[in-house]
Amino acid sequence: MAKIGFVSLGCPKALVDSEQILSRLKALGYETSPTYGEAELVIVNTCGFITPAVEESLEAIGEALRENGKVVVTGCLGARPEKIRERHPQVLAVTGPGEVERVLEAVQEVLPAPRDPFLDLVPPQVKLTPRHYAYLKLSEGCDHRCSFCIIPKLRGRLRSRDAGEVLAEAARLVATGTKELLLIAQDLSAYGVDLGHRASLWGERLVRAELKDLLAHMAELGAWIRLHYVYPYPHVKDLLPLMAEGKVLPYLDVPLQHASERILRLMRRPGGYHSHLKTLKAWREAVPELALRSTFIVG
Repeated sequence: MAKIGFVSLGCPKALVDSEQILSRLKALGYETSPTYGEAELVIVNTCGFITPAVEESLEAIGEALRENGKVVVTGCLGARPEKIRERHPQVLAVTGPGEVERVLEAVQEVLPAPRDPFLDLVPPQVKLTPRHYAYLKLSEGCDHRCSFCIIPKLRGRLRSRDAGEVLAEAARLVATGTKELLLIAQDLSAYGVDLGHRASLWGERLVRAELKDLLAHMAELGAWIRLHYVYPYPHVKDLLPLMAEGKVLPYLDVPLQHASERILRLMRRPGGYHSHLKTLKAWREAVPELALRSTFIVG
């Protein structure tokens, strides 16, 4: 068996990318190696969001090159290949975030697939989280153009998945033992906007690519559902009844960039602390047990 080493850095969205790459590699017959020495090639999935993350990624690439010598780089920092090749010109290939096919092509150029996947049963999806929970990505990219954020440049514009596809993956995860589904996206509140909230089939049902409709159907699977990266759009209040009814966990992970209206304008972000406090108060009144986790960017 051809063995691949793997280093996964960055946020849960990057972790899902790593799971997809590893799943495809496993389907092609590759095995993963826990050490550089046993691997015939190493893939490094990088983060490029902030300066410390960029440096950590570059150091991880350097370590893989020293310990193994054959390295394929992917992930957010891969959207800036010149920065990688300036420090590490000897890497075999550089691909951007979510470019699974290009990663597979780069691997197979150096290390051909050991078997024909059409002659074997496709193995189950690789998970990099403990069995009881899993990250489930609803969309990729972001349509905001905040002055402080590089994500749209790294991961592109908003690209939502059809609700039927998301629910099918959720059902597979629950069927294999997942007890908690952590829904992620760069901007979960914007899910489906780029699709015009179109409906798609899940079994015999039509489900709209709209957060409330998706969650109502997902709740039937019986797993805990936790929402991450929810921007405080007005329609978020429509999700609170699902929390009050126990269909979705009473938890919101909300990025609140600043309290200064002047700084928010410079950031190209709407709102202000008056509106945010009013929104949070209304949410807590609707769901008294609501737990809030806030990510603050201050300056």
